[in-house]
Amino acid sequence: MAARPLKDLRTVRPHGDRRGGSEPAPGAPWRNFYGRLKGKALKPAQERDLEELLPRHAIPGVSWSENPERTALDMAALFGASSALLEIGFGGGEHLATLAEAHPERVFLGCEPYINGVAMLLGKIRRRGLSNIWIHPGAARDLFAVLPRASLDGAYLLYPDPWPKARHHRRRFVTPEHLDPLARALAPGAPFFEATDIADYVRQSLEEIPRAGFRWEAEEAAHWRSPWPGWTSTRYEAKALREGRTPHYLRFGRLED
Repeated sequence: MAARPLKDLRTVRPHGDRRGGSEPAPGAPWRNFYGRLKGKALKPAQERDLEELLPRHAIPGVSWSENPERTALDMAALFGASSALLEIGFGGGEHLATLAEAHPERVFLGCEPYINGVAMLLGKIRRRGLSNIWIHPGAARDLFAVLPRASLDGAYLLYPDPWPKARHHRRRFVTPEHLDPLARALAPGAPFFEATDIADYVRQSLEEIPRAGFRWEAEEAAHWRSPWPGWTSTRYEAKALREGRTPHYLRFGRLED
């Protein structure tokens, strides 16, 4: 699949975003998107990274306009491997870049609709010379739709948007709309890691994630009070600690179908 034109990458938004005012591509579902797509003005170096690096690291075949049939990605042809690790909402890319640098033999995928976060990760890719990260600058559910079944060796959800108001809990990632397709994309036994500093997010996670086909892998309090091996702290965790909130580290395993 050919890389998308830069204009498509720079204006990417989840298809059917009512709040953004864009019309969905033909055949695409009409969906709401909640959250920021862009923040403060980008620095010149970030603009260059988006111009030069994003087309080379963008995952092709995810958007409805270039893949209206929602044909599953040929992982081996695209990435040179039949499986990958995914970070959902990678923020500034601290965790994803560190993982990719530590494991150059692995393929890493990242989803992030916030273009400033994409630019921050691209800067890390450039400075560290990373070639094993592929990015979808949009919503995870569009990527889930084209990932082959059992093509993920693991997934990370780190400090997701908490949507603290009760009426907004349905916007959280830990709902069937996201968890069911994630479970389909994960190989049996693959880990799903979550970190959050919001106690009610933990509650909802422990209710919803097992229903989607996962087992919570914790036997004692230390297993959710301490991060898993290889953990890289993020700017969101640093903010939580500064503000006196307690991080929780949850690990789930994908069950056999």
